[in-house]
Parts: sequence; C-alpha cells; structure tokens
Amino acid sequence: MLETLDQIFVSMKHWAVGLFPDMLQPLVSGALSVAAIIGVFGALFAVTTIFERKGLGRIQNRPGPNRVGPGGFLQFLPDGIKALIKEDFVPQAADKVVHFLAPVVFLIPVLLAYAVLPVGRNMSAVDFDAGILFFFAAGASTELAVFMAGWSSRNKYSLLGALRAIAQMISYEIPLILASVTVIMMVGSLNLNAIVQAQEGYHWVLPRWFVLTPWGFAGFFLFFIAAMAESNRSPFDLPEAESELVAGYFTEYSGFKFALFFIAEYFGMFAVSGLAITLFLGGWNAPLSFLTWVPSYVWFFVKLISLIFLFIWVRGTVPRLRMDQLMNFAWKFMLPMALINIVAAAVWHYMGGGWTRWLVCTLLVVGPYVMLGQALLEHKQVSRRTYRFAD
Repeated sequence: MLETLDQIFVSMKHWAVGLFPDMLQPLVSGALSVAAIIGVFGALFAVTTIFERKGLGRIQNRPGPNRVGPGGFLQFLPDGIKALIKEDFVPQAADKVVHFLAPVVFLIPVLLAYAVLPVGRNMSAVDFDAGILFFFAAGASTELAVFMAGWSSRNKYSLLGALRAIAQMISYEIPLILASVTVIMMVGSLNLNAIVQAQEGYHWVLPRWFVLTPWGFAGFFLFFIAAMAESNRSPFDLPEAESELVAGYFTEYSGFKFALFFIAEYFGMFAVSGLAITLFLGGWNAPLSFLTWVPSYVWFFVKLISLIFLFIWVRGTVPRLRMDQLMNFAWKFMLPMALINIVAAAVWHYMGGGWTRWLVCTLLVVGPYVMLGQALLEHKQVSRRTYRFAD
C-alpha cells in the first residue's frame, strides 16, 4: 500500500503512455513530464508570491495583500491577468528581435534544469549519469539572456545592470559548483539519483544526510549563499537595485515580457533549492527513520517549501550589500572556503571512522572560516546597528 502511494504518479504516467503506439510513447512521455513540471512549479510560483508578500508584510509590520480571495491568497490571479493585458512598450532604438528573445532565452534553460532533478523516488524526467553537469550547463546559459536584455534595450542603465548581473553570476557560480564537488567526490558519481541513494539509511533515528557532517554543513552553507546570489535574491539583488540602476537589465521591459523574467527568477530559485536538497538534505529521503511511510515526493516538497521560507526570511531581514562588498565576499571568502572544504571532505574520506575525523574536519572548516572572516573585516569600521520604531 505504501509503495503504491509512493509510486502513484509514476504508475499513472506509465498507464497514460501505454495508451499510445510504441513510436509515439517517447514523445508522449516527454510531453507529460514537461506538463507536470510546468504545472506543479507554476502553481508553487503562484503560491510563493503570496507567501512572500504576506511574509514580508508581517516582518516589516505592514499589511500584505488582503483583498482578493480569502485573506488575500488569490492575489496572484489579478497580478497575472494584469501582466498579460498590460501594454508592451519597446524602445524605438532597441533591437526588437533580441529584445523579444531575451526573456524566452532566460526562461527555457531554467526549465531544462528540472529535467534531471529527482523530486521523488523514480520521479526524474531524465535519469542519466552526468545529470549534475547538465544542470549547471543549462543554468550557465542564463548569463547570455541577461546580456541580450541589457544590450538590446539601447539603454545605458540596462547595459550597466546587465554587466553587473553577469559579473555577480559568474563570481558566485564558481563557489556554487565547488561546493557541489565535495558531494561528487564522496559519492563518486554525477548522477543525482545516485547522490540521493548515497544518503539513504539512518544512524539510529537520524538520517545519513551529507549536511550532518562538517564538510557537508559547510558545503550547504556555501551553496545556499551562492544560490541566493545566482537567483538575484536579497541581499544579493544588485542587478535590479532600483535605487541605483532603475530596474537593472530589464528596465525597458513591461507587460508579459517582464513577467517572464520574474517567473524565470523564481523558477531558478526553486531549481537551485531542489539541487541543494538533492546534494545535502537527502533528496526525497525522510528526516527520521520512523517517517519513511510518508511518500518520497512529499518530503522533497516539504524541504523545498522550507528553503523558500528561508529565502523569504533572509530577504525581509538582511540589508542589501554594496557592489564592492558583494565581489569581495565572493572572491575573498566564498572561493577560498569552497576550496578548503574540498580538502576537508578528502580528509573525512581517508581518515575512516571515529571521533578523530570529526574533530579534524571541524577544525579544518571552522579555523579558515574565522580567519577569512576577520581578514574580510580588517580595517573596516563596523558599528552596531540600532533600530527604533517611529512614534
């Protein structure tokens, strides 16, 4: 019964595909996978926008959307309709073809990344050995779309925003990938399903997730920070810092084209969060041994929603960085820590079991963390912030 519930969507897909002739079955299977990805994560996007606006309103002591639907939870419907019917303005001097293609090129690679993401047991659209390479290769092409948007607008603010966004994305993509290398080293595979299976099993009731090791915790910490920067999430939302560069590389976009950029950023956040879950948080595996009866896809989405709320919490509480701070943090802290963490993972692997490797690997991670943090803050006058509510 439990196995049937866990594999119900897999069985439904096999049944639906079996209704068609053999020559059409691969095409139908792909179409069903694409429809499921767009439908499920599209619905998650709609709900997330409401939770984010309501959550930020709560954090900042102001009302969020509260008019459309019960408690304002259907606000995404008029927002979507407005984006669809809003007039599309294109600058007269813009390269109209490239200006039109940029948001499409931005969204498609993000959707391709979901193809290898396992959202449950036997629930990845494509399962092949180089899955993690495909994920990073698809995500890396978004830099091209950002440049297309900034350059084609014929707007200096847009171009500056695009260049700044590309610099940020390239800088934080390096520690993002290096943080993943530790997991690849320990598992010995680039297959995302194999990485999840390597985290199966329990120590008494606690899971064997990689995040519960010194190198895994440091890797997850680095991966999560780099993921925020890659997703243009606060405090790394410099590409669209409206107080400095109007609205960044999509200043000249309106209507549904702007909505495509907005959707792609959220889909990218979901995808990179899903990869973090797969690499460090056990993927579809249950957090405790007595909870394995819950379907695997439920655990994946519970973890995904938890990370989304963490993104929202950080956005509502951490102030935006300056550009020099952002770049210094990437190259002077994130990159060295990612390289040191690879060494810590190697030491963990070759030292065998026992408490000694816990001590050595913890020191290998904590020592450089403290020293690099102190070096980054050297000669900086950092004062304590005080906040007061208005009378």
